[in-house]
Amino acid sequence: MAADHTDSFWRPGITLEHVRARLRHTAAEHLGIELVDMGAEHVAATMPVDHRTCQPMRMLHGGASVLLAETIGSVAANAANHDPSRHFVGQEINANHLRPVPEGSVVTGVASPVHIGRSSQVWNIEIRNERGQLVCVSRLTMAAIAAPRE
Repeated sequence: MAADHTDSFWRPGITLEHVRARLRHTAAEHLGIELVDMGAEHVAATMPVDHRTCQPMRMLHGGASVLLAETIGSVAANAANHDPSRHFVGQEINANHLRPVPEGSVVTGVASPVHIGRSSQVWNIEIRNERGQLVCVSRLTMAAIAAPRE
């Protein structure tokens, strides 16, 4: 995967290590989600299919896929936000689960922008198995809210 990318698409000072630090002590960390790449206009992360992310039939849980998708899309939306007076939060997400993934696998999700606006953003997230097959496709709408005063 590529190294940290600080292209003008991302807010100045945003690096892969910066966004990794933001995920510490969150649901993403609990599920083993690891950010692995920030490209020119995408963010990628991996997630293990294990006891934390399986459903009872020992396959990837659809809810875990959605959590991966929203995590990556949220990280990307806020990294692309150049206005410090606001943050972006999830407003709507949908997901189509296309094929099962057995326990012991690792999936990779990649978020790319569909629309970057002042008050909303839309991100497409594709999750693939280790063979590169599409497992889940998700669309995430993010809404701008006022950033808390520090």
